[in-house]
Amino acid sequence: MQFSIKWYGLIIAIGFSLAVLYAFKRAPQFGTTTDELIDGLLITLPISIVGARAYYVLNSWSYYSERPGEIIRIWEGGLAIYGAVIAAFITVYIYGRVKKIDFFNLFDLASLGFLIGQIVGRWANFVNAEAFGGPTDAPWGMSINGGAPVHPTFLYESLWNVIGFAFLHFYSKRRHFKGEIALLYFAWYGLGRFFIEGLRTDSLYLGGTGIRVSQLFAILSYVAALGLWVYLRFVRKTPPAMLALDKDEE
Repeated sequence: MQFSIKWYGLIIAIGFSLAVLYAFKRAPQFGTTTDELIDGLLITLPISIVGARAYYVLNSWSYYSERPGEIIRIWEGGLAIYGAVIAAFITVYIYGRVKKIDFFNLFDLASLGFLIGQIVGRWANFVNAEAFGGPTDAPWGMSINGGAPVHPTFLYESLWNVIGFAFLHFYSKRRHFKGEIALLYFAWYGLGRFFIEGLRTDSLYLGGTGIRVSQLFAILSYVAALGLWVYLRFVRKTPPAMLALDKDEE
């Protein structure tokens, strides 16, 4: 057990470190500096972790209300990506406003970093034997503790994010307006998460309903982000002034 806990934290840390290194390298292309990113990360990281844990705990309150001492035991797993994303983007917005940094540029850069973190971070679920799906006869099915093969949904999501990152990395060099990469990130991740979540057996459910919380968030973010992107990219064509790229970013 101790071995798994150590690997869970280590893998999360590796994913975060790779995301930060990538963000440092791309920072000038998004109108910011490494110093500004470091200041922002020192604030955003702990808030994102709290957000990820709070999202998970609130959606599993029937369990944690009887075991309040386990709420802080994040090293055992139970960090929800949507909680981290929501907390991070709110923090980035406030940080950008306070520091007078274009937060739409920060949203785009953060989205690319999130994909890297998610690609690596899903393997923390593997070592904790969580985020698996139901039984499958597929040749890539994985067995947990010698049981029947199941869908490795953590792997599906990791690979989905690899494809998304590869596309957005190159597309970001020719983006058409600020915030475009963030919209495409929410659309891409939402689409994949909606279908992958349907295979999982450890989903969080909305109240006493049969609605999976992450599926609901996924489809809503997909529809909203894709709809707004299509409007700005193909209907309006000329983005509003606050989203227009600066001359050195075009």
